[in-house]
Amino acid sequence: MHRRQFHHATAAALWGAWALATPATAQSSLTLASLTSAEASRGVKAALTQGAQAAVQLLGRTDGFLGNPRVRIGLPGYLEDAGKVLRSMGQGRRVDELVTAMNRAAEAAVPLGKDLLVQAVQTMTVTDAKNILTGGSTSVTAFFAEKTRAALAERFLPVVQQATDQVGLAARYNAVAGKAASFGLLRPEESNVAQYVTGKTLDGLYTIIGEEERRIRQNPAGAGSDILRRVFGVLR
Repeated sequence: MHRRQFHHATAAALWGAWALATPATAQSSLTLASLTSAEASRGVKAALTQGAQAAVQLLGRTDGFLGNPRVRIGLPGYLEDAGKVLRSMGQGRRVDELVTAMNRAAEAAVPLGKDLLVQAVQTMTVTDAKNILTGGSTSVTAFFAEKTRAALAERFLPVVQQATDQVGLAARYNAVAGKAASFGLLRPEESNVAQYVTGKTLDGLYTIIGEEERRIRQNPAGAGSDILRRVFGVLR
């Protein structure tokens, strides 16, 4: 597709996805038409880089997971019920220790992924950028999951394993969860505490990156970058 054709197709898609319900003015259409595909790509890269760095800073600290109800890692369904039984038997402290250890493990692992997240953004194609701009509220999560989930999981798992191994109830978790998974009461990825926490760490990380990107989209004037204000300001 020629550059001019691609440019107009991209502009039309962007306008259709994010135009406000109020009638567009000739001036807003002109501003959108002046946005090149290269500028759109740079804007998305800047937004995702800023979002990834902010998410790592937010989550990779004490209580980044444990103190944030949006991403706090709890026991999976069946084991949460078992935890309630343990609490009724006076074992609540041990359950709390395990939950705290799971979240502390996530907080320790997240900073190790910053370079992989930034690298994924920098190698983004124009097509990737367009898909994110036109892909809806889950497009950022989908992009990072596709590009980084396997590599981040490999990097996070040893850190999470070391942290959770220090908690006595972790071994009990693995024994009970393994049997529960064999009966279909838990998903296979929930049958090992380190693997479960690693997966939830990634879910939480992508969730916060997506929220940071939406915050930029909603308030481009406060993004602190000319390219962000230009690209996301046009889409408002």
